[in-house]
Amino acid sequence: MTGEGVSPTRHVVVMGVSGAGKTTVALGIAAATGLTFAEADEFHTPQHVAQMRAGVPLDDAARLPWLRELAGWMAARAAEGVSTVLACSALRRSYRDVLRQGPPSVEFVHLDGAAEVIRERMAGRAGHYMPASLLESQLATLERPHPDESVLVLDVSLTPDALVSAAVRRLGLSKGVTANG
Repeated sequence: MTGEGVSPTRHVVVMGVSGAGKTTVALGIAAATGLTFAEADEFHTPQHVAQMRAGVPLDDAARLPWLRELAGWMAARAAEGVSTVLACSALRRSYRDVLRQGPPSVEFVHLDGAAEVIRERMAGRAGHYMPASLLESQLATLERPHPDESVLVLDVSLTPDALVSAAVRRLGLSKGVTANG
């Protein structure tokens, strides 16, 4: 149980296929609110990065330890009284369920929209290991959130600033939401 003077932490996962803008939006939420940002891609092993760079998608057996590590990272921040925002694909419900096993609660923001918009964004970005060829496998893997998951869905065709504003407003986040002081 948390003490009377301790504010509960908030944990937001910005999810969607590669190229949807997860990192940009999560960084924007962090800047607007003070939540501690993490990029899920940075938790992948070098072997998994090399596999994806070669155009080979990860299977569930490879993803499970990664998802558990992400859940553990959020849980550890929660124990410290620190709120977080994580950029993570979280394409399947089972993946989101693993992430939910970390901190006391996790809120998801799904950046969703037309594959053409996402393909165009992927073609314009430099230095990312995820080739555009993997977009089709990500779209095939994506399990759209069910109503019982209460996921905030935002349209990727909006500008990054509009996506950040909508997420902050609709999740009821504010500056200084973290309890780390």
